[in-house]
Amino acid sequence: MNLSNEVIFFGGFALFTIFVMLLDLGAFSSKKEHVVKFKEAAFWSAVWVSLAIAFYFFLRHYGHWVHDVSDAAHLQHIKDEFYPAIDFTGDYVRDMTLFQNNMALEYITGYLVEYSLSVDNIFVFILIFNSFGVKPKHYKKVLVWGILGSIVLRFVFIFLGAALIQKFDWILLVFGAFLVYTGLSILFKKEEEENIDTKNHPAVKITGRFFNVYERFVADRLFFRNKYHKNKVYVTPLFMVIVVIAFTDVIFAVDSIPAIFSITKDPYIVFFSNVFAIMGLRSMFFFLVNIIDMFAYLKYGLGVLLTFIGVKMLAHTWLHEIGFTNVHSLLMIIGILAVSIIASLLFPPKAEEAA
Repeated sequence: MNLSNEVIFFGGFALFTIFVMLLDLGAFSSKKEHVVKFKEAAFWSAVWVSLAIAFYFFLRHYGHWVHDVSDAAHLQHIKDEFYPAIDFTGDYVRDMTLFQNNMALEYITGYLVEYSLSVDNIFVFILIFNSFGVKPKHYKKVLVWGILGSIVLRFVFIFLGAALIQKFDWILLVFGAFLVYTGLSILFKKEEEENIDTKNHPAVKITGRFFNVYERFVADRLFFRNKYHKNKVYVTPLFMVIVVIAFTDVIFAVDSIPAIFSITKDPYIVFFSNVFAIMGLRSMFFFLVNIIDMFAYLKYGLGVLLTFIGVKMLAHTWLHEIGFTNVHSLLMIIGILAVSIIASLLFPPKAEEAA
């Protein structure tokens, strides 16, 4: 039995992602755990963003591999299922170009949304590390394993969400209303000092039911065999931090997955956008961790972004009728983020406000 281009493509994508992740991890280097410096984080952030942009151009030319499109009938089927807004001309070559260009546009728009929403993760990751007392040299290891867990969980969420949307169209309206509520909550919520109760966190309590938990850090180890307690195997606080980060990403997925489904109904494109955004999250964390305070209004920009996406989902039929396209969505998203970043740099809050 011959393998389809779809299987070959996904196999190659998985291997490529794993390979780059291993390089990012330093798997081919003898360097021990260390504190990731700004220059190293900037380099890997640039690598992941470049790969995400390169994948956009790949989809423009080879997007038909994703669904293994080989003829006009199959192309029409994929268009009807995932890309109903495209107006085909009846010419297979021109229609294929339209299809691939639209797929690539939806991917890069979704990637930008997911990558932007990841900034919220960074605020919370900093809070988690501080609450658990994790040393900076262990950040890299924790983030890597936490992000790998996030990819698996999001894979499940994405294809479950796609299946529900295919069966129940009205779910998009529920998603839209939820995003509007979330966005407005961010805009009008008062800033409060947040704390994490490390002993009573839901993820910690659930993990404690299934594992013996050792209360102290043991270097960079996730598991620890205690020879003084009948050689029992314990999980360390570092393992618990990974669990909390993965759990936290599940909470964030409740916002981000509906957000990207407002841009594309193609579960493969949703997955690709999420993978590149999440894989770049670790390097972005180290890149922004020391300068995050410079972007005081970015959080409000994300609130506006979620509100806009929610409204777009609620009014998608009317917007389609007036000719509001994915290009307009992309420009709006870029504009919202640009305004919040520029405002943060030009009008930084006063010291007492920041405090």
